[in-house]
Order: sequence, then C-alpha cells, then structure tokens
Amino acid sequence: MTDVTTVEATTNETPDSCVDVHCDCPTLWSMAQQFCYVRLCNRKNGNGTKDSYRLINSFVVRARRIAATYARLYLEQEEHSDPKKKGRYYWMALGAFASKTVACSLEDVRVDNAVSATVRAGLGKGNFWLFNDIAAWHWYYNFNPGSFDQCVGQRDAATYVSKVKAQVQKLPWAGDALSKIDNLRVKEQVRKGFQQVKRFETAPNETTRRDAQLANLMALAEHEQGNILQPLIYDDKDFAWWIKAQRGAWKDTDLLGKAVGIPASLISPKLKVAFVSACDTDLPEFSNVAPEGTKMEEFDGRMRWVGKVAEQFHQRMIDHTGKMEAELAVMAGWVGLPDLDIYPNESPAR
Repeated sequence: MTDVTTVEATTNETPDSCVDVHCDCPTLWSMAQQFCYVRLCNRKNGNGTKDSYRLINSFVVRARRIAATYARLYLEQEEHSDPKKKGRYYWMALGAFASKTVACSLEDVRVDNAVSATVRAGLGKGNFWLFNDIAAWHWYYNFNPGSFDQCVGQRDAATYVSKVKAQVQKLPWAGDALSKIDNLRVKEQVRKGFQQVKRFETAPNETTRRDAQLANLMALAEHEQGNILQPLIYDDKDFAWWIKAQRGAWKDTDLLGKAVGIPASLISPKLKVAFVSACDTDLPEFSNVAPEGTKMEEFDGRMRWVGKVAEQFHQRMIDHTGKMEAELAVMAGWVGLPDLDIYPNESPAR
C-alpha cells in the first residue's frame, strides 16, 4: 500500500512563512509503525501514480533486514540519529547478532527442510513481531525524545490512524499475534530500558555509561523474551515440542512415540550466538553456546542463558569495540537486501 502517514496541512501565500502541523500520539505511533513496515518492504513503481509497498516474502531476508536496522540504530546511522550518542541503544547491537542468528537458522538445511514447519514459522513469526514492537520504540525516541516521553504510554495498535491500523491487522500472523503481545502497548521493561538510554546520554563518565548500557540490554532482553517471544512462540505447544526435541528430551511423556530415534542434530542447528556477521566463527571468545539441558521453551531457563550471552557480549564490546562495531557495520549494509522473489518494477524500500 502507499505511505499512509503523510500529514497534510493548509499553506498560505506568504513567501518564506511556516505552517505548524500538530500530530497527536496515535499519529506519531502510526509513523513509527510505518517505519517498521516499509523497512521490510519493496517499493513498487507506480508508473506516474503513487508508489506502493509489498512486504517481502523471504523469512531469511526479513531477518537480515531486521539485523541491519538494529545495527543501524546502534551505530546511529538511522534517520534522526545522533552519532555523538552512539552506544545508547545497546540492546540493538546484541539484537542485530540475534536476528542474524535467526537468518542463519532459517538457512540451515535442517530447518529449511524441517521435520515440522512449526520451527520455521515460529522463528519467522517471533522475529517479525519482535521487530514491529522494538524498532518502533527506538524510531520514535530517535524522532523526538520529549514527545516520546509524553506518548510512550499511548501506543496501541487499535488507535493507529485508520489506514495504518488496517495495514497492521493484515500483517502475517496479526490475528493471533496482536492479542498475545497486548496490541503493542508499553510494558514496564520498555520504560526501564529507555530510562537507561537517558542515563547513558547524561552520564558523567565511562563507568556510568557502561552500567547504563548493560542495564538497558537486560531490561529490553527481559521484555523481548517475556512479553513478546514467550506468548508468541514458546507458549505454543507444537513449537515447544520441537525445542524439547532439539535438546534430545526423548524421555518426556509427550515426546514418546513422536520422536524416538530421531537425533536432535537432524532436527535443528546448535543453539549458539556468534558475535560476527558470518553465521559462525571458530573463535570461542566471540561465540556462546547454550549450556546443555537449557530449557529454551521456559522463560527462566532461557533468561539464564541470555544473561550469560549478555555478559560475554558486554565484555567483547569493551575489549574489542572496533571489531564488534565493524561486524555491526557489515550487517548494517543488509538494509537493502533484495527479496528472494523478484517482481517487476520493484526496489528495496529504505
């Protein structure tokens, strides 16, 4: 569809004059939501009429564009960014590596030719809706921190401007997802995360900035895992079944007769995050493998691993800032990655 967040105002005939345009909170949140939508679209040439947008089909390309957006936000390369404040959006840096990991998992032959399509759909669904949630908060704060503070409690997909509301309701899995993630309303962890952004911005020294970064990372990690991914995918019995199968939990009653004799390695790749733009690395200091027996379908078990990943990531960002940011810069370049399906008169929307 066309870009539906343009705000129109009546002008006058006085040269060099200005007309104020006042946008309310629902309009601004609609603009933030439209940013997320367009980033995952191709632009269709309108042949003299208004251009329109098509959501790209490939789950892998979506995941890589999402990783690019997260990296660009951290690196302060996104619209309305401030390079002097690089580092304030700390979750975004780890989020870029995480979304890259999703892309790599989806590319893995064990997932691409999955025993159950549930794994592939779950990864695509979780990553897609997490992006729609988390990137919009950051776009709005980038756009106007003062307005963000006034409107942070008013985000609600049900109150978007009519065309954006209709558009969001037609997005993949929307009928199931929106109710499970509370229509994208603010959660306490989001408020805490952006309090740490402000703390970083006003920090008197490097120690305080580092503390604010890690606190931001953990607050938003708790949000993404508990408020978004848990209800969206991990509470799904079928998806949880495959997660159990991955770690070889063959003795669980609900698994008997369904997966006996199927090696976990044939179902899905190892649970591992690599702090590089490539899918994997041989350098152990730049990767983290989930401890054996980690119950990924359970929030507490998953968060214990996320905490360990966060600690290692934080130390790498301190000790190897240049290398880590170089890897993020590579991922930032994926923002215009073409869809695997090619249509005439299209180009990646930026």
